[in-house]
Amino acid sequence: MTAPYLSVLIPAYNEGRTLERVIDAVLKVPEDLEIVLVDDGSSDDTWAVMESRVDGDRVRSVRHDVNRGKGAAIRTGLTHARGHIVLIQDADLEYSPDDYGTLLEPLKAERATIVYGSRSFSSHAAYSYWYVMGNRLVTLVTNVLYNCYLSDMETGYKVMPLDVARSLDLRANGFELEPEITAKLLRLGHRIFEVPVTYTARSREEGKKLTAMDGVKAVMTLLRYRFWNHRP
Repeated sequence: MTAPYLSVLIPAYNEGRTLERVIDAVLKVPEDLEIVLVDDGSSDDTWAVMESRVDGDRVRSVRHDVNRGKGAAIRTGLTHARGHIVLIQDADLEYSPDDYGTLLEPLKAERATIVYGSRSFSSHAAYSYWYVMGNRLVTLVTNVLYNCYLSDMETGYKVMPLDVARSLDLRANGFELEPEITAKLLRLGHRIFEVPVTYTARSREEGKKLTAMDGVKAVMTLLRYRFWNHRP
């Protein structure tokens, strides 16, 4: 069985309303890819949708019995991925699979090994002023602590070889996964290449899950891996 070029991990918690459209959009991407769906203990019809979309090795699904957080869902997805490159796709339609070509081009051209999709360079719709300011703050903290220059540390589009993703030994269960990935990549000496992606933020009523406390956790995660946890 030949492994696909790209593994798309789609973690979902109560995203039954948008999940079908996300899967359809990913399957339309002209790439040799597989989809690994991870239901993180949803209480809606997310799991039923996932089961209905299973298609041999091209679309597979796995389920957590209880909600464990996005980080835990990604770790589960990584154990099931088979592709050379791994990409995380949120199930809420904020990020568009139409940007896969832009994300993968630097990897295919061997100009980069790690690619982030930056929401700062392209068209986007924000959730709120304070959400944008919070994102800029944690990105600034990242740049200062790790002596790098990123425009969007919290982006959900982080693309890298599967073996690199597995080598990070990720521990976060919740949304602090994003700063953990970035901190460990930078500690290991990887250079992150940013490309522009489009972004359409959801409102709280539409299912937005991030809160101000997640920003605090992000800063604490960055500090921990910079000063106290010396194993990348």
